[in-house]
This record gives sequence, structure tokens and C-alpha cells, in this order.
Amino acid sequence: MSERIVVVGAALIDTGRLLAARRSAPPELAGRWELPGGKVEPGETPEHALVRELREELGIEAETLMRVPGEWPLRPPYVLQVWTARLRPDSPAPKPLQDHDELRWLTPPEIWHVNWLDQDVPAVRELTAMMGPRHSA
Repeated sequence: MSERIVVVGAALIDTGRLLAARRSAPPELAGRWELPGGKVEPGETPEHALVRELREELGIEAETLMRVPGEWPLRPPYVLQVWTARLRPDSPAPKPLQDHDELRWLTPPEIWHVNWLDQDVPAVRELTAMMGPRHSA
């Protein structure tokens, strides 16, 4: 069996809005939108990795809430898992610090107004299904 490397994505929700991050690197992904996050390091739980990645990428303090059902293949050996998360009350506002050049808080009707990375689309679909049928694409 080949090794799997889990990439965690954050469905960061605040007052009913979802945070989307626009990639600035690598060049083939620049300009496309994603759920922020990153790789789970050896010895780390996905939840701890997500909190660490959000601190590094966005300068925020967040807490994970629940895993979004499903797992989506990225390029081998990577797979994407998504957790809902929220800002901690003591957290500063998110800023694009690493690999992103813009952040947007999207209301449910705006979720499909950005050009999501292909690999994030199934996770965002699952997330919008959880939020209610009127938000699905």
C-alpha cells in the first residue's frame, strides 16, 4: 500500500461567511481560490496541523469544529480532508501571509463567485450541502 499524505483544508466560517484564499504560488495555481490549510506533518494530528497552518498562512488563532464528510484525492500521494473551524475570540483578523495574495469572506450566495482550485470544488460542494440546499452549485 502506498503512503498517503493528508492535506487539511479549513472551512473557516464567521457570521455565516466562508473564508476563501487566493493562491499567489506556485505559478500554476496562482489566481485560483482555495480553502486555506496545508500538509499534516509526521506526529501531528490533522486538527493540530490545521491550527498551525492557519497561524502560519493567515496569522490567526482558530479552533477546529468538525470534519466535513469525505476525502478528496489530490496529486498522489496527497489527499484532502476538510474541517470546519472558527476564529478564536482573541484572534487577530486574517491576513494573507504565505502563498496567498487576497482573502475574501464569502456569503453563501457568493461561494461560487470565485474560481476555486479544481481539487477544492468537491469539498466546497460538500460544505455547501451541509450549509443548506439553497447554497449548492
